[in-house]
Amino acid sequence: MAKDRDDQQPRGPLASWTTRRWLRVGVTSAMVVLAVLGGVGIWALNRASTLTDELVNGRSPALNNAVRLETALVNQETGIRGYGLSGDPAFLQPYRQGLTDEKAAVGQLRKLLADDGRGRAELDDVLAKAALWQDSVAEPVAAAPPGQAVPQAAQQAARGRDAFNALRTAMDSQQRHLQDARVAAVEDLEDADRTRNATLAAIALVIVLFAVLVFEGLRRGITVPLTRLGADARQVSGGDFAHTVTATGPADLRQLGEDVESMRRRLLDELAFTEQARGRLDEQAAELRRSNSELEQFAYVASHDLQEPLRKVSSFTQLLQRRYTGQLDDRADQYIGFAVDGANRMQVLINDLLNFSRVGRVHNEHRTVDLDKVVAQTLDSLSVAIEESGATVSSDPLPTITGDTTQLGILWQNLISNAVKFRHPDRTPEIRIEAERDGALWRFSFSDNGIGIAPEFAEKVFVIFQRLHTKEAYPGSGIGLAMCKKIVEFHGGTIGIDPDHETGTRFLFTLAAGDAAPAEPEAVEAGTRG
Repeated sequence: MAKDRDDQQPRGPLASWTTRRWLRVGVTSAMVVLAVLGGVGIWALNRASTLTDELVNGRSPALNNAVRLETALVNQETGIRGYGLSGDPAFLQPYRQGLTDEKAAVGQLRKLLADDGRGRAELDDVLAKAALWQDSVAEPVAAAPPGQAVPQAAQQAARGRDAFNALRTAMDSQQRHLQDARVAAVEDLEDADRTRNATLAAIALVIVLFAVLVFEGLRRGITVPLTRLGADARQVSGGDFAHTVTATGPADLRQLGEDVESMRRRLLDELAFTEQARGRLDEQAAELRRSNSELEQFAYVASHDLQEPLRKVSSFTQLLQRRYTGQLDDRADQYIGFAVDGANRMQVLINDLLNFSRVGRVHNEHRTVDLDKVVAQTLDSLSVAIEESGATVSSDPLPTITGDTTQLGILWQNLISNAVKFRHPDRTPEIRIEAERDGALWRFSFSDNGIGIAPEFAEKVFVIFQRLHTKEAYPGSGIGLAMCKKIVEFHGGTIGIDPDHETGTRFLFTLAAGDAAPAEPEAVEAGTRG
């Protein structure tokens, strides 16, 4: 598959071109071609416009004015000929109007033929022949009185005919030249129109071709590679991590595809490693559950089976103490005292360990528990210690929750007995219990004004067998708070020490509310109780 992917990679110097470079080169090429075609188009449009202006404002008006000039000279000849034949002065009117029209036509022709040397020469030839006819024939006849006009015209007839024929020949030559120039201008204009139309068509065709090339280039160079890359990525993200991501297209898209493929391979490696680790973890978890079960069973069996031999040891050491105290030497009495004390402490430790092992295993009955009643029963069982210490216990109305009554009783008993045990020597013990609802949990606060717990030991006190004081200073096995933590966690909560509490210790813990409704009894107040 790697070989197939390599075969799809572009070869040659263009292989390193990125999408930006392809777009830049394509846009630049299009702009250059369009600029060239635009220049040609502008030239064709200007040429057509120039030729049109030349035809409309130059060649055609020049030919028209040449015809007007001929008409004016013919009118002059007609008027002179009529006056010479009849002697009627009325025939001089066309002659005089012809002179006026001649002057106007000549003025227009001189402007229109300013850039046409041949046209100016032909105009000068026509005007020279016209002046010759006018001076030698027309003016003498027109100046003659009506009675003498006829003889004067007859005398100038042959000469006038020759002069006007020469004039006609000059005018015909001029008009042929102007007609040829107009025809050439029309042909040039038609050529310019065809060139313009062809150029505009070529521009339109090139634009269409470039649009097609751009669309196809974007499709092949960007759309298709991105679509393929997206499909591969979706297939991989869908869970098919063995699917190879194909990298095609420009260099940057290929680099992106290679990065995605590299990420896929890393994910595949990580997945394989995770699967192996999860397998090992499952094995370890199973082994740990088995080991914990065996340890709990061992702790229960060991603590239960040690009860009988320990009771014998404790009983006989106490008998020795009662019977032989004072009969042996002081060292023997001391040894017997040590044995009795050790047996008693071993008895307490075994009982605590037995109770600890039973949490969640033996005591596991979930029922509705009224915590106010549990606290009241705990205070009754600890009434002697509370009376001796002079402690006062105040409590908010406590809720009714779902849990194990025995375990919750042990929880409150350990907390209250610890508060009484670790009281400050200079203060009367004061214990305060508070509770508030927080969603699916009840948050409890248990505070006292005792000796307190240093912040660095806030976690250590919840570890089994961890003691902060010697057994001579404060008796105990070091299991109480560890058992409290185990009970709270068994009931879906957490427990910790409030680091901001200054006087004494404040325990903060939560218990799952369950489906039980909160009870609303009166606050429990306990002082020295009899």
